[in-house]
Amino acid sequence: MEYQLSDSTGLQVSVTARNAGARPAPYGTGSHPYLTTGAPAVDECELTLPVTRWLPADERGIPSGPAQDIAGGALDFRAARRIGTAQLDHAFTGLDRDEAGRAWARLASGGTEVAIWAGPGYRWLQVFTGDTLDDAHRRRAVAIEPMTCPPNAFATGTDLIVLAPGEAVTHTWGIQVSGRPG
Repeated sequence: MEYQLSDSTGLQVSVTARNAGARPAPYGTGSHPYLTTGAPAVDECELTLPVTRWLPADERGIPSGPAQDIAGGALDFRAARRIGTAQLDHAFTGLDRDEAGRAWARLASGGTEVAIWAGPGYRWLQVFTGDTLDDAHRRRAVAIEPMTCPPNAFATGTDLIVLAPGEAVTHTWGIQVSGRPG
């Protein structure tokens, strides 16, 4: 992993994997940054997600069916809206991207916006409001996790990357903060 931090572009994280073996190797990567605007809880924050589908999961978080359309449903955060009491612990896909191939998710409140981007190759975002955490951490931040494949991909093969012997791959994501609390 390589981390770069600059005043103009924020944090950029590059994750590189190389298959040093003699056989093909299944691979997937995901990172778990928790984002906060400084608000005491995420309920008043506005969330924007660049996604079109979500993956149903059972009580253990294992996918339980095909990806579903989010249009108009409780998980539709394509346009910025208040999180409120929504409890999120879902994998999302169908990412909308800008001209640079980045998918941007945003968390905003009190004049601060924290934006996370997932570069090409990241096909999924796991979003978690922390409802199952202890009282000191519950709903204090939102994890927005860029992933190359969904949960359980090593069993299902969904979006799993297979690296040939000697092959390497790099995926990049980052975080930018704008504004400051008033």
